Formats: sequence, C-alpha cells, structure tokens
Amino acid sequence: MLDLVIATRNRHKAKELAGLLSVRGIRWHSLAEFPEAPLVKETGRTFGANAIKKAQAMARATGLLTLADDSGLEVDALGGRPGVRSARFAGRQVSAQDNNEKLLRMLDGLAPEKRSARYRCSLALAGPSGVIAFTQGTWRGRIAERPQGHLGFGYDPIFFVPRFGKTVGQLPASTKQRFSHRAIAARQMRAMLKRLVATGRVSRRCPATVGSGRRGPGLIV
Repeated sequence: MLDLVIATRNRHKAKELAGLLSVRGIRWHSLAEFPEAPLVKETGRTFGANAIKKAQAMARATGLLTLADDSGLEVDALGGRPGVRSARFAGRQVSAQDNNEKLLRMLDGLAPEKRSARYRCSLALAGPSGVIAFTQGTWRGRIAERPQGHLGFGYDPIFFVPRFGKTVGQLPASTKQRFSHRAIAARQMRAMLKRLVATGRVSRRCPATVGSGRRGPGLIV
C-alpha cells in the first residue's frame, strides 16, 4: 500500500481529488492528519508553480509522497484575472460569494460574447527529494450575468458552460467529474499513479512541461 498526502486544507478539493484519483494500492491522507505541517504561501506567478511549491513543501514536512493542486479562474476581459489570486480575489478571509460578487460587478453590462473565461488546474506529485509528475487541465466557458445553481463551490455558480447550457453550479457532480479542468488533470495523473503503484516509477517524458505554460503531462523521476 502506497501512502500519499493530498496537500490541501480545502475539504471540497480534498474530497473531489480523492474521488478522481482513486487507485487501488494507494491510501490517501489529508493535511488534517498533519497539524504541524506549515502553511505554504502561494507566491508563484502560475498555477503550476504554486502546485509544485506546495507539493514539495508538504512532502518534506510529512516525509510522504504528496499531491498538490492549484487551480482557479481566468477571465479574458480582465486580462486573465483573477488567476492565481482566485481564492482571494475580493481580499483575504473572504467567502466564495464575495469573490463572485466582485467579479460580476467588474463585468457588469458586458455582452455574453465578451465574458469568455476558463478554469485551469495544475496537479503536482512530489516526494521529499523532488517533483515526480505534473499535469494540467483546462475547462472553457464564460461568466454568467448572475449566479445560478447551488452545487459545486467557488466560482461554479457563475461559470457558464455553453456545451450544457448551464453553470457548473447547476451540473451534477457526475458531469463535473468527467469534464472539469480538475478531472482532465486528474485523469492524466491517475494514469501515472497506476504506473507508480505497479512499477515503483514513472517514465521519463516531457520534463520541460513542469512549471511551464505548456499543457499536458510532464514526468520526472
């Protein structure tokens, strides 16, 4: 049995990731089991940089393989904001509703075709000695004019997906687990985890992807 830590204190993310990354032979642990683990400041300029920083820091703190996520929302009309500041867009110690309301105010009156946006997710797997694997996923949509639905979390009530004609806040979890940015990144990571359980290693492929703007999986031994 391989023990892995999910490096997040966000219970929604932890639950979603544990479900998406369910692999026989892996026992998942949350940061709640490691109260002495330090808080990691997300000072990276990209989601990938932050995911890698968190994974490495928590792997060193726990002594276990650690998977970290950094994800958020990019809005074209705002030059890619809120980006890496998605969780604290309206300030520190604010609610998701505060972030949503600020974003809607900033886009007030903007036509639907100018409200394009994307969710991004980066996942990094690291051990105490360094990064092992890295994946990314993107989910494209637009910002709705008002919140709709009570499912999901974060910006989900205002992230409208034209393919379904609904916001993510209106979509069942089963749909989100197939099509979301986190699901895309997790499917790639899950394949790597299966290989890790089976062989004790992952293949060398696309190491330049780690920390770069490129999409797709990157692997380092």
